[in-house]
Amino acid sequence: MDLTVSEGLLSVDIFLRSLFVQDLKETVGEVTANKIDLVYALSKTFCSTGADADFVALQEYLGRLAQHEKLLTCSAFSNMLNLHNQSEEIENSIVERKQRLGESKRYNRSTNETLGALLNSGMDKDVIYNALCNQIVDLVFTAHPTQALKRELLLHFGKIRKLVLRMKLQKLTKYEKRETIEAIKAHIQAAWRTDELGRSKPSPEDEFRSGLSYIRNTIFPGLPAFLRRMDSALVEKGMDPLPISSPLFRFSSWMGGDRDGNPFVTAKVTKDVVRIARYNAAEIYYNEVQKLMFELSIWRADPTLKQRAIDANDRVMTKYGWDADSVVEERKQRNYPEFWRPLPLSEPYRVVLSELRDKLYETKDALQHNLAGKYSDAEIISDSKDLLEPLIMCYESLCNTGDKCIAKQHLLDLIRQINCFGMSLIRLDVRQESGRHADVMDCITQYLGLGSYKEWPEEKKIEWLVRELQGKRPLIPFDLPMSAEVKEVLDTMATICQLKHECHDSLGAYVISMSTAASDVLAVLLLMLENGTRDTPPQTLRIAPLFERLDDLKNAPRVMKQLFSLPWYQKHIDGQQEIMIGYSDSGKDAGRLAAAWALYEAQEACSKIADEFGVKLTIFHGRGGTVGRGGGPSHLAILSQPPGTINGSLRVTVQGEIIEQNFSEADTCFRTLDLYTSATLQHMLMPTNVPKPDWRDMMNLMSEASCDQYRSIVFKDPKFVAYFKAATPETELGKMNIGSRPAKRKKDASIESLRAIPWIFAWTQTRFHLPVWLGMSEAFKKVAESGKFDVLQEMYKHWPFFQVTLDMVEMVLAKADARVTKMYDQQLVGEDLQEFGEYLRGLLQETVAFLLQLTSQKRLLETTGSAESSLKEKLDMRAPYVTPLNVIQVECLKKLREIENGVAEAPSAMSDCIESIPWARELLELNELASSGIEDTLIISMKGIAAGMQNTG
Repeated sequence: MDLTVSEGLLSVDIFLRSLFVQDLKETVGEVTANKIDLVYALSKTFCSTGADADFVALQEYLGRLAQHEKLLTCSAFSNMLNLHNQSEEIENSIVERKQRLGESKRYNRSTNETLGALLNSGMDKDVIYNALCNQIVDLVFTAHPTQALKRELLLHFGKIRKLVLRMKLQKLTKYEKRETIEAIKAHIQAAWRTDELGRSKPSPEDEFRSGLSYIRNTIFPGLPAFLRRMDSALVEKGMDPLPISSPLFRFSSWMGGDRDGNPFVTAKVTKDVVRIARYNAAEIYYNEVQKLMFELSIWRADPTLKQRAIDANDRVMTKYGWDADSVVEERKQRNYPEFWRPLPLSEPYRVVLSELRDKLYETKDALQHNLAGKYSDAEIISDSKDLLEPLIMCYESLCNTGDKCIAKQHLLDLIRQINCFGMSLIRLDVRQESGRHADVMDCITQYLGLGSYKEWPEEKKIEWLVRELQGKRPLIPFDLPMSAEVKEVLDTMATICQLKHECHDSLGAYVISMSTAASDVLAVLLLMLENGTRDTPPQTLRIAPLFERLDDLKNAPRVMKQLFSLPWYQKHIDGQQEIMIGYSDSGKDAGRLAAAWALYEAQEACSKIADEFGVKLTIFHGRGGTVGRGGGPSHLAILSQPPGTINGSLRVTVQGEIIEQNFSEADTCFRTLDLYTSATLQHMLMPTNVPKPDWRDMMNLMSEASCDQYRSIVFKDPKFVAYFKAATPETELGKMNIGSRPAKRKKDASIESLRAIPWIFAWTQTRFHLPVWLGMSEAFKKVAESGKFDVLQEMYKHWPFFQVTLDMVEMVLAKADARVTKMYDQQLVGEDLQEFGEYLRGLLQETVAFLLQLTSQKRLLETTGSAESSLKEKLDMRAPYVTPLNVIQVECLKKLREIENGVAEAPSAMSDCIESIPWARELLELNELASSGIEDTLIISMKGIAAGMQNTG
């Protein structure tokens, strides 16, 4: 196939699938491969017609396959779906490039275009420049189990993307083209030969290393490239380049710090991951300084740098008794690649950098000893200022002596990287649930004979906490008897103090989940101060209460006003406060529409109160990857926030599969940084419309109606929990081993105890997507009954918040398939719940009908020539791969449940079925121990469907 003359997503999909099928035939044989090909044809027919007869034909054919054939089919379709996803990423990269070249229409405004729009509006250049220079976006990587693919598979697929893009974008000789295709084949084969299942759960340290790999591989090198482009855009528009101290971004992590409901994240784990990050930072900076030494061979320098070189040379030589051979011997043992001998003062930059290289080597070595549990007394660089100071001196010297163009290359990049990433690459947040802190306080007060802290009214808690915060005497008795849970909280506080002393910028915020009161914040502050942090200044983290459930969001303004009204607290925060709002649990608690409106109003009200008290408020958005957990395109999410609530300071979570989608490649990394920068600047300087009073009234009406219906079904209908557990693979999700955290906060069967991720994941697997739309049909009905549907259409046209909310729901509804969902009910749900399932599907159809009426469409995502129509094409292409996986998943769920309930026996070993194909037999033997492969077939189907939906939780 001549890929160089083929264009579009379909050509790449066919190309990759054809290469995979070649390998498939070699592995499983011609007969089985042909059966898999027939499954695809039957599925494609059903997806084109939507006819029940075609769906039944697919079901019956898959039902006739032997268990080993189902496993192989499942694995093949899962692999093909992952390859298809690479074709989408490849197409996205090509489209992005065309947009930057002006060859196609852009649907999302770049930062360069936002700057142009602001200037065209007549805004003063200084206002624009200062806003951009002072804005900061903090992207927080989380370890929630939403990346279903193993890391080694991600690496293979990443290589495939790069190779195909090389063929699409470069003019290759016939030999280069042949070699590239062979390399693509190799990575397709390697992915197919890799066991796609995680046979054990990852540890928090594993998750942290995975997240850190994105920092090292794409984000660290990608940030200065992006900032350089910002410089070019600013200069082109008559403004100065960005100051070297303006990184625009920060990167943080919850991996190894999020202990809310995860018993595997301990104080030791937190300490280890911080030191891992610091070691990685020292190693990277050591290598970068080494490169700079090769580059800055220049003799010309200003007097300040020349004197610095003399002083540095004196320090080094004095250390070794002015014996050059001793210097050489030491550097030889350190295995420096070059520059062993003391450098001449005629190379002043190298002399200064050589001393810095020594310090970084010693820092790296000491941290490696610490990770191994050994003590090192070496002087190490723990403050980024100590690393920046000699580099900035070199930068200024080059600029002062006429070598500014040299200064603005690698040296400027490194200075900017240090300003962004600090001495730890990624700052670790710590998160714990508010009840755990209350348990500690209760343990203390009861031991001191003060009664039960947890039984005190809020006013008494605040009064006592403030008094203790203002006091100087220790609160915690040295002989306090405590449970393991209380000890772990106190150990965490002591670890925070230690890590802050070791490297002050290695930690970020302390997030208090399930925050409901001012005392939740004050209790954490007191515990930090009590555990060795009563220093000057105190070594506390900034504290971010997390408001998650509907009532908590509504009460958030009152809680923050109560805190800001306390003189001690006002002085402590020094005009800076962070709060976090939770999209996941609010959606699970009240439904997506009610949660979205509560989040909007909470931001408005908290921002207003912060302004009243002269506090700069940063809102931390806890968004998930899926729409049900507040996910969706980042730039749209930012632009749809209430006016005046971001003000150039934004924190937002990025998790699992979204990290891979946004930062897997240099191009996607650049695009992600560009969209965040553009949207944050645009939100501040080109704010969206303030909602009209009748729009607010309409949202209040819809929010109340949708919440009532959602809760009446999810929490009050006695049939719901039984239906949910029968109709979805919720109870089987834990077998996937894709995250360290348990699926439930508490060991009970309630929806309340279930985490938001498996809640969404389960409904995504069945293609019902219930958490996203449930309650909306009732909201639309209330509007229709009021005779104000025209107001709703006005809101959709002119209010970004409402438009984005409904567009995201429409996107998810387009992924839903009522016919597939009905199959789950028919095979897995008892007769007593069949009617309930029909009722829910009826609500789904009602929601679709109302949404089409509102958007004036005949079909979902119908708009032609738009990003929506492009998404519709992609969904249509994925569907034939996903549907067979749904059918096989249902069969596996049914068989496994029958085996577990003693209704049926496990079939015989599958590897005996096809002895004539040795490689297929080896593949099947990977699954020998799990109910003869049924369980593994199920897990493969889950991973494949997650790939097809491009969403897990």
